[in-house]
Amino acid sequence: GAGAYQTMATKEVTGHSKIEKPVVKSDTKKSASFIAKSFFAGGIAGCCAKTATAPVDRLKILWQGQHRTYRDYGFVTGLRAIVRHEGWLALYRGNGAMMVRVFPYSAVQFMSYEQYKRFFQKELSDHPKFANLCAGSMAGITSVTSTYPLDVARARFAYQVREQRYTSIIQCLKEVHQKEGGMRGLYRGYSATIYGMIPYAGVAFFTFEFLKSLALTNFKSIAARPSLDGSGKDALRIPASLFCGGLAGAIAQSFSYPLDVARRQMQLAGVMETKSSTMRKTVYQTLRDVYLQNGVAKGLYRGLSLNYYRVIPQVSVSFSVYELMKQFFKIY
Repeated sequence: GAGAYQTMATKEVTGHSKIEKPVVKSDTKKSASFIAKSFFAGGIAGCCAKTATAPVDRLKILWQGQHRTYRDYGFVTGLRAIVRHEGWLALYRGNGAMMVRVFPYSAVQFMSYEQYKRFFQKELSDHPKFANLCAGSMAGITSVTSTYPLDVARARFAYQVREQRYTSIIQCLKEVHQKEGGMRGLYRGYSATIYGMIPYAGVAFFTFEFLKSLALTNFKSIAARPSLDGSGKDALRIPASLFCGGLAGAIAQSFSYPLDVARRQMQLAGVMETKSSTMRKTVYQTLRDVYLQNGVAKGLYRGLSLNYYRVIPQVSVSFSVYELMKQFFKIY
């Protein structure tokens, strides 16, 4: 009896160990596939979103940099002035540099968000909403750090009007590196970006996840439809997804906008008309100078109303396309 029991136990243990190996292997494959799919889906979402709002983004940079040709224009008149002075294609100046940056930036942001979300939801299992906030902030920091010099190049291209100082991304990055302090020049404004990204990305992801859950739970009849992946799960309808994303973007931008202004002015140091800008070295000094020279409404929050025209559709499209890509690639 004991021998039979021991044989059965051995079979169970052996059988269990044989089953475990493929499971681990399968999980590893699934994890690698998950990372690759979320990376690609995030990149597509970012490119769609940024291209949709590129003209508004360019006008915002010209406003933030206090460019003498456009600083006194409004939203519609500013866009018309760009077309009148530089032609239709000028609305998309810097868009090529932006796409080179946006695909990896958005890909890293969404991919890392999924990874951080898994980690924080495990570590902060009692506080799932706070876990989403932390995951969003960390995803923002990760994506900014990995692509920041390309953002500097994109800002320099967008700030050009008639003069064409930069002709390619490589030439722009080389010149900034050689003439503006090496890596310090390439990462000028990085601290302002990080300080702004922590609340911006954190609040954006947190708010979207919260609104998505709220819509699928309390407004299922008008906001939900069956997921495209055939899993039987509910997914947001496109209008609902656009609404949730737009509101998330607007709320997040309101928290972090002055730091966005500081980031742009630090990135544009050396090409702005105000030469004293080249002497700004810290976020605090930049914010202080902007406030003293232009005040709150026309300085720290200059371009915010325009930015809502940009951020609301941009974040709407970004989250909506990513949600669709998740269903298409079966990202769970």
